[in-house]
Amino acid sequence: MSAASPVLTPDDKRGMLPELRTATSAEIFTRIITHGPISRIEIGRITGLSPAKVTKTVSPLIRDGFVNVGEHAEHSAPGRPVYPLSVVPHSMLALGVKVNADEVVATTVSLGNEVLASTRRPLAEHDPSTVTAAIAECARELIDELGDAADRLAGLGVSVSGDIDTDTGVVRHSPLMGWSQVPLGAQVGTHIDLPVVIENDVRALAKAEQWFGVGAEAASFAIVTIGAGIGCGIYVNGDVVVGSHGVAGEIGHLPLASPDALCVCGRRGCVEAVASSSAIRDAVRAAHGDADLSLEDAIRLAHEGDAGAVEAFDRAGTAIGAALAATVNLVGPEVVVLAGEGVTAYDLYERRIREEFAAHAFGAAAHCRLVLQHHTFIDWARGAAIAAFRSAIATAAGSSAA
Repeated sequence: MSAASPVLTPDDKRGMLPELRTATSAEIFTRIITHGPISRIEIGRITGLSPAKVTKTVSPLIRDGFVNVGEHAEHSAPGRPVYPLSVVPHSMLALGVKVNADEVVATTVSLGNEVLASTRRPLAEHDPSTVTAAIAECARELIDELGDAADRLAGLGVSVSGDIDTDTGVVRHSPLMGWSQVPLGAQVGTHIDLPVVIENDVRALAKAEQWFGVGAEAASFAIVTIGAGIGCGIYVNGDVVVGSHGVAGEIGHLPLASPDALCVCGRRGCVEAVASSSAIRDAVRAAHGDADLSLEDAIRLAHEGDAGAVEAFDRAGTAIGAALAATVNLVGPEVVVLAGEGVTAYDLYERRIREEFAAHAFGAAAHCRLVLQHHTFIDWARGAAIAAFRSAIATAAGSSAA
């Protein structure tokens, strides 16, 4: 499990952390969170530990109220009843915030993946101080709603589009927000008395899928988001890929589109330059000579068979399909989840996506399943909260081992 150190340490911040002495104990706790109810025998089979060692590891978690022991045996061998372990959902809480171009969306999430509350604030401007203030307002509102339960908060996760240095909490480059080298973690940490984790938004969504979505069953997967940008989170070899420089899965910036297409990143030919929501809208505007056409207008026109709109969605589908093929050829995931606000218009480019994918996926890689999922921005914010949980668990294990 990879999770960066929070910007502000738990020693200085409110937050109730479990007693985790090693990376193995963190692995066991995570397995109980994501796969519980689960028996000690099954945990031992997965980790290679003896039942006695598993019992010793989970005893502090049971004692401190993070893990429950089932009252009835799931099944049993002669003389050896098996009592499953499960997480106590409200033993830890986290706040998650998704930063969008026009608003911030925030949630309170339990360790059982339940969204307990949510709120949002509009963004009139993108400057970091305005965004930081909106994040802080949302967080304070959710903390106040928790009352005494706020003592169970493990941290605050904030997800942002772009190149994010999670270790330092710095947004190195976010074309969507127009940011470069913004120390967002430190800025938010001056307002909120919690450990702060800054994460790439798609990677945070992938972490949520790893814990509570398709990753609970699939050995590997990729999640590709279609909307304001084209993003990708990849889960292989037991973890979400971060990359040695903090950048991985940026399929939106593969040079698979026409060199004439200018991307918001400043380069030409990126998938995002023809497949993002704004790129599709702008293409339909150009086709009609109408600068006031909205994305909703573009979708309506495409459904009506308008040539310019249909061509714009076909162009987007072609680029996305090629990017998906490149992803499965390189990584070989079991399944690719297509998500994001853009999937509401998926019927308009599904044919081209699947055709291009089939044309370029090599050999058995073409057996990768493409699955559609509808995520709301609450789901994106929940991903940020999951990132905060992961960081808290890794920090607890690291602090105990130090």
